[in-house]
Amino acid sequence: MSPTDGPAIELDAVSKSYGEVRAVDGISISIGRGEFFGLLGPNGAGKTTLIEMIEGLRIPDTGSVTVLGRSPAPRNLDLLPLIGVQTQRSAFFTRLTAREHLVTVAALYGLPATAAERALQLVGLTDSGDIRVTNISGGQRQRLAIASALVHDPQVIFLDEPTAALDPQARRDLGQMLRKLKTIGKTIVYTTHHLDEAQGLCDRVAILSAGRVLALDSPRELIARSGIGTRLVVPAGRLSPEQAGNLDGVDGVAVEDDTLVLRTSHTARVLAALGAEADLDDVETRPATLEDVYLELIGAPQA
Repeated sequence: MSPTDGPAIELDAVSKSYGEVRAVDGISISIGRGEFFGLLGPNGAGKTTLIEMIEGLRIPDTGSVTVLGRSPAPRNLDLLPLIGVQTQRSAFFTRLTAREHLVTVAALYGLPATAAERALQLVGLTDSGDIRVTNISGGQRQRLAIASALVHDPQVIFLDEPTAALDPQARRDLGQMLRKLKTIGKTIVYTTHHLDEAQGLCDRVAILSAGRVLALDSPRELIARSGIGTRLVVPAGRLSPEQAGNLDGVDGVAVEDDTLVLRTSHTARVLAALGAEADLDDVETRPATLEDVYLELIGAPQA
């Protein structure tokens, strides 16, 4: 198979242990070229070890890894220009401006300053290019980290929690940039604890726990197959749990913070029945989300 054929990333029965701890336990995943792929899971699920094996930083104990038709380990220098990596603790030349930093990174790949300009434009930092790295905001720093991973025009990009620790405004702005990044046709491997982002961005996601894949599919398919359904949140005092449980189409009832939560796969039918029994004002309809699927698979944290 030529390097231009087949999937971008292929994991075949990959395992990795540290002493008695099995960090990755027989994972097989195929990621297509141009796919925006999410790796989700709690801390300790094995995401970091898995990504480090894909990047060639660690060697699997068993199984095989290929990236663009090549083995990334032992450290494959021919593969390095084809991948870009943004980590949670990206390093910068802090005394330089954002533009100077990217020009320096581009030069390390033997590229001209125009490559830095393209990267600045792609992440929306052109107007901030002459600000010193030490003076830019947290959101801008994350954009610069992504620009550093993109400056050499790699085919595969690894984004490790790019919106972590950002305030809501910066997270929203960076999320818009990630949606733009999705359109350029690169293969993107993405980790995040913000499951709403994963639901909106990822073509497919793998949910990991204890080194194993619990589920792998598009967010839409995972939600559809979960059977979780829609939740209707009814303010306190409208009707009793017993009355709610007897409504046509209700699959389950729970009391949460003095409200009734009705679970159903037949939203319209339940709303019609509920309207005949109680006031519908302030009743909230909450469709199932990827977060619901995730918590059902992983288990909600104990209080």
